[in-house]
Amino acid sequence: MNFSWYLDYICLMDFSKIIGQEHLISHLKTSADNGRIPHAQLFVGPEGCGTLATAIGYARHILCGVDNTACNLKMDKLSHPDLHFAFPVATNDKVKRHAVSNLFLEDWRTFVAEQPYGNLFDWYKLLGVENKQGQIGVDEALDVVKKLALKSYEGGYKIMIIWMAEKMNTSAANKLLKLIEEPPNKTVFLLVTENEDQIINTIKSRCQLLHFPGLSEDSIVKELVATNEVSLAEATKIAHQADGNYNKAVALLSKDSEDLQFEEWFITWVRAAFRAKGNKTAINDLIAWSETIAKTGRETQKQFLNYCLNFFRQALLQNYTATDLVFLEIQTKGFSLEKFAPFVHGNNILAINTELNDAIYHIERNGNAKIILTDLSIKLTRLLHAKK
Repeated sequence: MNFSWYLDYICLMDFSKIIGQEHLISHLKTSADNGRIPHAQLFVGPEGCGTLATAIGYARHILCGVDNTACNLKMDKLSHPDLHFAFPVATNDKVKRHAVSNLFLEDWRTFVAEQPYGNLFDWYKLLGVENKQGQIGVDEALDVVKKLALKSYEGGYKIMIIWMAEKMNTSAANKLLKLIEEPPNKTVFLLVTENEDQIINTIKSRCQLLHFPGLSEDSIVKELVATNEVSLAEATKIAHQADGNYNKAVALLSKDSEDLQFEEWFITWVRAAFRAKGNKTAINDLIAWSETIAKTGRETQKQFLNYCLNFFRQALLQNYTATDLVFLEIQTKGFSLEKFAPFVHGNNILAINTELNDAIYHIERNGNAKIILTDLSIKLTRLLHAKK
């Protein structure tokens, strides 16, 4: 993907550069200006809505105030000495053991500059660890404790942004619990998450929650037109497909979305599942399909299964004529969402969701992907033939 147009976002850590979310930004600015800065906040929102960009913009506002040129220059480069980050990592070709965020700071600065609305999978691809499952582990927690034990370099606030906080393992969460509850003076924790349910309650209860909605189609359209050579009609079409996710909009614009590969896998899968009832050859096709997906990394498998969840939800909406909510556009010739939709209904959608979520759960816990996906495929065959 060509990110040259994205380089303006190296200064994105300015509230004025953030897409949409005007109400939340106004709230954060006003509360900070009035000296009401909670010591621990949890920014919750779906992928591509700007939680990370807003957290960094908020940190800039707290650390730099207004017209502090020297401070702003440091923030532009994410090199302010009182701004700290923690994020999921894993060992790779460069870092063989004890992977912690500090060892990946240059990669992180590149990621934020080029993909400020990027997701966890984008981050793992940049690190070359998409075949692994990153985490925020106990080594990271010890690093956070050490950093925040030091005095503020510039005499003001110290800010710790923890991105994808749901990836904290239990040991790390327990290690940070006391610090989040009673941080040193003028220390602020900003936890950013897409899934608050995966954060332990003892941490969540100590944070002030701020929920971010997906971006409006108008916000995405304006940004696409302003920063890309794209027509209003094309931007409108992409914004509708993006479903509030600016990261997805960028991928669709550059035709670099993994959704195109996922669509191919999904359609191959459901076609084999339809043929499989009483057909031994099709069962072999499902097993071969499972082997193909199992050869990809676990993060890719999880991304794909989440794509499947979304595809089935879109089919259900189509089936029940809630067409205003249907944004999925099929690229594969010969496959129609309208013709597929009647097979997804109230009598099977809950079971389909359960099976897909169970498969994600077991893959996250390092289960045998081939066995998990083969079992899922056989169950899908039965569920798609369920009567309405």
